[in-house]
Amino acid sequence: MGTPCPRGVLVLAVVLGGLWAPHGVLGQPNFIVILADDVGWGDLGANWAETKETPHLDQLAAEGTRFVDFHSAASTCSPSRASLLTGRLGVRNGVTHNFAITSVGGLPFNETTLAEVLQEAGYSTGAIGKWHLGHHGLHHPNSRGFNYYFGIPYSHDMGCTDTPGYNLPPCPPCPQRRVAARVVRKDCYTEVALPLFENVTIIQQPVTLSNLATLYVEAAERFIQQASDSGRPFFLYLALAHMHVPLWDPPPAPSSGRGIYGASLSEMDALVGRIKQVADRHGKGNTLLWFTGDNGPWAQKCELAGRLGPFVGAWQRQRGGSSAKQTTWEGGHRVPALVYWPGHVPAKRTSRALLSTLDIFPTLVALAGAELPPDRHFDGLDVSPVLFGWSDEGHKVLLHPNSGAAGKVGEIETLRMAQYKAFYTTGGAMACDGSIGPAEHHQPPLIFNLDRDIQEQEPLDVASREYQAVLPMISRAYAQALEDIAADNVSVADYSKDPAVIPCCNAQHVACRCHEAHAARLDLHMERRTTRLCL
Repeated sequence: MGTPCPRGVLVLAVVLGGLWAPHGVLGQPNFIVILADDVGWGDLGANWAETKETPHLDQLAAEGTRFVDFHSAASTCSPSRASLLTGRLGVRNGVTHNFAITSVGGLPFNETTLAEVLQEAGYSTGAIGKWHLGHHGLHHPNSRGFNYYFGIPYSHDMGCTDTPGYNLPPCPPCPQRRVAARVVRKDCYTEVALPLFENVTIIQQPVTLSNLATLYVEAAERFIQQASDSGRPFFLYLALAHMHVPLWDPPPAPSSGRGIYGASLSEMDALVGRIKQVADRHGKGNTLLWFTGDNGPWAQKCELAGRLGPFVGAWQRQRGGSSAKQTTWEGGHRVPALVYWPGHVPAKRTSRALLSTLDIFPTLVALAGAELPPDRHFDGLDVSPVLFGWSDEGHKVLLHPNSGAAGKVGEIETLRMAQYKAFYTTGGAMACDGSIGPAEHHQPPLIFNLDRDIQEQEPLDVASREYQAVLPMISRAYAQALEDIAADNVSVADYSKDPAVIPCCNAQHVACRCHEAHAARLDLHMERRTTRLCL
């Protein structure tokens, strides 16, 4: 490959042909994408003054650009992550709802991941944290473009541990011995322990949640150091366990009145601060950091859920259910986003461009001097001009897929056009009080003007001049979007299930426990196994 050129570092904490040379930086930049889990738009002090637990993230916002109209590509875990790594909505890439611990399939093989494109362009690629895009066989991260993987294959509440994190309802620890019968608790995984992988080896089962954040930081430091030593550009995708439900009960944050959730938020903030320090240490001014989330807060977890900020979905709340995670209300998909790259991305700037996690794929591919995969359509845009402050124009139309609260999962029945948001279907996810808002179909659609009504409280009167003026444009954009999807090369994910594919360190031990000095290496090339020592 010859002598490597000096390079910039692009850090995206849930984050753009030819060789790129801005402000004297030559060659391919490095990329770090940090994705928080179930974080609320109002969980950052930079967004919401009541939040006091995020000094590092607030400093990141002060030293970079804050995006206040930024959206996840779906309002639940697997579809959101699949869209980030493919630049395509679930209705195209096939991932329309979450994978289970028994899922045989994952992100379809004919979908190309961002890691695969960058790997082909000469990057060292690493994934740390939550995967949730399939764990069996070749769906493992090491077979989807990542040279290195360290993390858990799905959410950290999808397996028992000896010291369970906080949850509502609370879940019991892993069993220590075999008993004839156990009490089964709804929404709790009691039979198989949560595994921790390094590449294809289970190195711990059950995971010790109290030091998981520390392990992630250490793994990230090793990866960055090794990539830097190799002289190759790198791409690090860091998918945090925070803020799904608190992993443990760390010391409360100073001046925080939010109890366990506030302490967990403070821990996440410190983790991001550590990653920023590592990136700066390897060349401050060569590092861009983009922080964002996979979807909004998990409202049914009550005091263990994040803050929505002003995006309360008041119309839905009046009818029951939550307007956060799993819904297409703003609280379900509007997420915090910060981009940091000293000398390249303007500091102390707030952008109101309409952007999405879908944009990460084409933007990074462009910055790397690589090409988008052919023969498919992308929902994301190369938004590098917005990042650099040259433009504040993002999407003209942004589609929001159904994510579990109402309608067929993955289908597009909500869209945004400028300040207008149209709902063809509405519904509320489970709220803290246990209520679920009924699905309602709207023809003509409900239309809200978000410039005047950010709380989504009062839709436009269908008889008003404003409604009658905007409806034809929305209808045309909606029809064009559906036609484009119908004409595209779309994938179908395998959602079949088989208990034999549950990751298990040692099926002879209760809850698949690993004893000391015992680790299970999983064969990626085995499509199925008859034992539970499998992936």
